[in-house]
Amino acid sequence: MYEFLHYQVRDAMTVDPIAISPRAKLREAEELFETRDFNGVPVVDEQRRLLGILTKFDLLKAFSLDSQTITPHYDEIMEQLVETVMTRDPVSVGPRLPLSRLLQKLVEMRTKSLPVVEDGRLIGIIAREDVLKALRRATLRHEIPVREEPQP
Repeated sequence: MYEFLHYQVRDAMTVDPIAISPRAKLREAEELFETRDFNGVPVVDEQRRLLGILTKFDLLKAFSLDSQTITPHYDEIMEQLVETVMTRDPVSVGPRLPLSRLLQKLVEMRTKSLPVVEDGRLIGIIAREDVLKALRRATLRHEIPVREEPQP
């Protein structure tokens, strides 16, 4: 377990994750959520600078109505641009952040994943599952049984 304290985000993250343009339609994002089983997707510009994140919750917000709104047709909503409902300026982490600190951040924020940014550009994504795998990996390395040598 001690080894886990030396791990950094870059040791466990998914490198070069799938991202979406702010000009993409909500329909495209929903398709990503469905086919890839994503809960969220980073929103980036042409240089992969992180602009926001679109989650399933954000997608649901596109359907929320107030007392003044007439219910729009599903297809109309799905034609809206990602930038209209994405979460802007999302929390992100750097690749050299210790995984122990990331773990605490994920727990405190109750979030499933965070984008990994270096020099303003998206380079990875780190999810709860990645942290759990790193914990397991650190533990397994120290549970290898020591073979006893036969006595003469």
